[in-house]
Amino acid sequence: MMTREEIRRSPLFEGISYDSYLQMVDCFQMRTKAYQPGEIILNFGEGNPHQVGILEDGTAALLRIDADGNNTILEEMGAGSVFGETVAFSGIGGDSLMVVCEKDCRVEFVDYAHIVKRCERACTHHSMLVQNMLRLISDKTLALGERVEVLSQRSIRDKLMCYFTLQASKNGGSTFLLPFSLSRLAEYISTDRSAMMRELKKIREEGLAEVKNGEITLLL
Repeated sequence: MMTREEIRRSPLFEGISYDSYLQMVDCFQMRTKAYQPGEIILNFGEGNPHQVGILEDGTAALLRIDADGNNTILEEMGAGSVFGETVAFSGIGGDSLMVVCEKDCRVEFVDYAHIVKRCERACTHHSMLVQNMLRLISDKTLALGERVEVLSQRSIRDKLMCYFTLQASKNGGSTFLLPFSLSRLAEYISTDRSAMMRELKKIREEGLAEVKNGEITLLL
């Protein structure tokens, strides 16, 4: 069960009081499970993918694994993040999608059907939850669009600069902190880490951007 603070920072429960959340725990038959680093939290191709997971604590990653076994990170998630087939992505061809625990996680699950079913009591908080779900789907669609824009660039440099520009724009300035490690960045732009590090060195030497301790400053 989530705490008051966890409810406050969860986008799925935005605008919903803690007392209303407690009512939904029983009504929606929510269940909580703990995971350790490396464990698969949700495999969209197995079990019950038609459920929504709410990351109460810890960090996790949404990974795409292609037919050759190559991993591509689609999303890094922290406390308050929401995931599931209905609010993320659908599998394509022989590719596999899964959410993997990176740092000790506590996840609350609810079947998607409980969220969208008609509420006999016409609860206000239920309607608010559905609105929040629709907003999350919209936000993830925008994030996917950004990812496509980055990956559509021809060279490693173009991918990096496109990603840096998008992140700087989001932060309203020329400086921002990378939301993940450089290794994860290489996965995000679907390139070899060594090749990416060489390109980052050239970007610094040519005065296009500064890269220090995960902080990026565009100099254009």
